[in-house]
Amino acid sequence: ALCGCRDKMEKKLLGAAGTDNMDHSGEDDEGPTLWSAILSEVSTRSSSKLPSGKNILVFGEDGSGKTTLMAKLQGVEYNKKGRGLEYLYLNVHDEDRDDLTRCNVWILDGDLYHKGLLKFAVSGDSLEDSLAVFVVDMSRPWAIMESLEKWTSVLREHVDKLKMPPEKMKELEQTSKLVKAFQEYVEPEEAVPPSPQRRGPPAGTEDEGVLLPLGENVLTHNLGIPVLVVCTKCDAVTVLEKELDYKEEHFDFIQSHVRRFCLQYGAALIYTSVKEEKNLDLLYKYIVHKLFDFQFTTAALVVEKDAVFIPSGWDNEKKIAILHENFTTVRPDDLFKDFITTPPVRKLVHDKEINAEDEQVFLMKQQVSVKSFPVCVRACVRGQESPARTTSGSPRPTGRPVPTNVASVSPMTTVKKPDPNMKGAAANEGVLANFFNSLLSKKTGAPGSPGSAGTGVPGSTKKTGQKPALTDVQAELDRMTHKSDSIVTANDTPESEHDAGAH
Repeated sequence: ALCGCRDKMEKKLLGAAGTDNMDHSGEDDEGPTLWSAILSEVSTRSSSKLPSGKNILVFGEDGSGKTTLMAKLQGVEYNKKGRGLEYLYLNVHDEDRDDLTRCNVWILDGDLYHKGLLKFAVSGDSLEDSLAVFVVDMSRPWAIMESLEKWTSVLREHVDKLKMPPEKMKELEQTSKLVKAFQEYVEPEEAVPPSPQRRGPPAGTEDEGVLLPLGENVLTHNLGIPVLVVCTKCDAVTVLEKELDYKEEHFDFIQSHVRRFCLQYGAALIYTSVKEEKNLDLLYKYIVHKLFDFQFTTAALVVEKDAVFIPSGWDNEKKIAILHENFTTVRPDDLFKDFITTPPVRKLVHDKEINAEDEQVFLMKQQVSVKSFPVCVRACVRGQESPARTTSGSPRPTGRPVPTNVASVSPMTTVKKPDPNMKGAAANEGVLANFFNSLLSKKTGAPGSPGSAGTGVPGSTKKTGQKPALTDVQAELDRMTHKSDSIVTANDTPESEHDAGAH
């Protein structure tokens, strides 16, 4: 606001001066006046306003934290995840000149199917005003290098398809700011910072003959625009140490490969954590430094393994080789995937769903099993209620009288007499087997029990002319248990008949 008022005052003064010069044209005709100098300064200031139309192109896998990171830089809580090509913006404020502008942020989806949408984010005219940000996830370090190779090839393919004059593309690749960043890099603490926040072109850039050649493996894959590699979720370092037994050697090996990759593309490297808000301010300052030429005074940070910062132009092969001194079980040239291996996939419970059986179906199954099981149980209970039986016995003589009611029993419930040729336990087993078969073939209640004949209970059903056979079977069992091991004599017959009558 103060600057605006000052500009208005200067214009008024210039207008007054112009009127005064017209009245006194002959008094001061020598060289530029004070007012012309002020006018020149005002015009210079107006041309130095923050430019608009700058673009940030964000690439990375799904779940790497691209949208969350950029929303955090924007200063909003952005929980929604879009599809295809998301758009955000960053507010850039020049405090010295009270100037404000917006920087476009384009976030490409992690599915390669949407890579064709890049044509809406950057064109041949806006390429030189763009910054590429490749986001990788430190919680999945085994996928870092594969992700970087994948998305840099996508951007390379898109740049090659842009309709740009060959001489312009050549100029971007050979005389771009990337090359100058390596050739003119000076440690921030050694540089003399200018007074304004935005710095002008560095001294000595007019004399290009003194520029040093690029180092080994530097900018071999120049995309023509500034590149930044951001490792998100660096708070997962402690998780990797506990669960996957990562050592210092593992993190040095990861950093070594990523830094060599950054050298090839002239990229800067920064480790961030949205959860712990680590290096977020540093990331914002570096982005506006690259796009809007703001002053940047932070030196490289390589001490903490979860807060690394390597500015573009600082690194080289000799500095990376310092990490190799701590290698004991791996060599610097080993393949990344051979040492940082993908952990085995743990089989989760929800991979194979186990559906609980319906309660009624379960109860019906139990009912069926209970009905089939008590056949033996009931037999054992009835055996306990009857007198103790001997394990051996003599067969009854064939001439033994049989009660009259046995002959009138239907074939389904009649218990066969033991064969005279069978001896001992075999005869008893035959009688018991027939007895159990009669129970299975037709449910006939015991005397005095519910559903038995003569009780009038509706549950006891029998055929016409059929007499209950359970009384005769019980009498037969009692005769078998009371007999002696010797052959039954004629004197035993009345006693047996008396016992049968008693039962």
